Amino acid sequence: MGAYILRRLLLMIPTLFGIMLINFVLTQFVPGGPIEQIIARMEGQGDVFQNISGGDGSSGADVDLGGGGEKYLGARGLPPEFIADLEKQFGFDKPPTERFLKMMGDYLRFDFGNSYFRSISVIDLVKEKLPVSITLGLWSTLLAYLISIPLGIRKAVRDGTPFDTWTSGAIIVGYAIPSFLFAVLLIVLFAGGSFWRIFPLRGLTSDNWESLTMIGKITDYFWHITLPVVATTISAFATLTLLTKNSFLDEIGKQYVLTAKAKGLTEGRVLYGHVFRNAMLIVIAGFPGLFLSVLFGGGVLIETIFSLDGLGRLGYEAAVARDYPVVFGTLYVFGLLGLVITLLSDLTYVLVDPRIDFESRGG
Repeated sequence: MGAYILRRLLLMIPTLFGIMLINFVLTQFVPGGPIEQIIARMEGQGDVFQNISGGDGSSGADVDLGGGGEKYLGARGLPPEFIADLEKQFGFDKPPTERFLKMMGDYLRFDFGNSYFRSISVIDLVKEKLPVSITLGLWSTLLAYLISIPLGIRKAVRDGTPFDTWTSGAIIVGYAIPSFLFAVLLIVLFAGGSFWRIFPLRGLTSDNWESLTMIGKITDYFWHITLPVVATTISAFATLTLLTKNSFLDEIGKQYVLTAKAKGLTEGRVLYGHVFRNAMLIVIAGFPGLFLSVLFGGGVLIETIFSLDGLGRLGYEAAVARDYPVVFGTLYVFGLLGLVITLLSDLTYVLVDPRIDFESRGG
């Protein structure tokens, strides 16, 4: 197992390299890069020259996109010297290959640089937004398990009955509804859209959160995350319920279950004393993978709809603004996190079922 883990860890390096390379190449063909974004903003403000170091347009420190130090350029446009200075500051005066290799070298040291348009480093931005995304993914996954396991067991026991039929229909409908559409429906119903105003519309905490007691903070936190967590859970809940049902159906038909029933054991004793342990192996082992799919599968839309300041929303806003350090920094973090969780998912399978041996399969 140690050799398998080592191989998987080493494989993460070329995998991450390939992910970053493909996206870096694609951005070279996307119009409207950071320089064009700055020029467009300046021209949109009446051809205002934002002072880089002084009013003469000479080369200097950070680019100031708002505030003081303005110089009117009239209708003659931005001087080539100014644009060249911008390219130098952003590193676009170097060949793409050199820029990519330098970026990857920095990323291996977890040095993501600074945002183009915010006065903060990318790593600080990621640290600030990551807890929100993990909170949303973790609670959604836990809620999916709490609902799906009892429901899946019930469906397996009553397979073919009217209960199984109508619950399957409800599950199919739930799976077919996109999480963002379900989020809008929840807002309309429960967040003051058209009916009841039970839950807050936006944010993770209230404005007076700091002044609340510990119990008040916990209550306020769960009050805010209820709707986004429920909206995110809808698709994961449907998939996990069917997985649980099928796992139990496979076990119920095996010989050891028939033998246990023949010995006179009650249905509950057979179900929870024998079947449950074996049927739940694949369900429990899939926890990391389900968390990964919930975390990545709709976080952008859910975070945007409920104004949650997480990594998904950060990546989307950075992509729109062509803030490449933030775009590639979040992509690198998401890619690395996905690879690590995938490895943890494989290891979880081995922990819950020692019969699985990835080592003998050659990784």
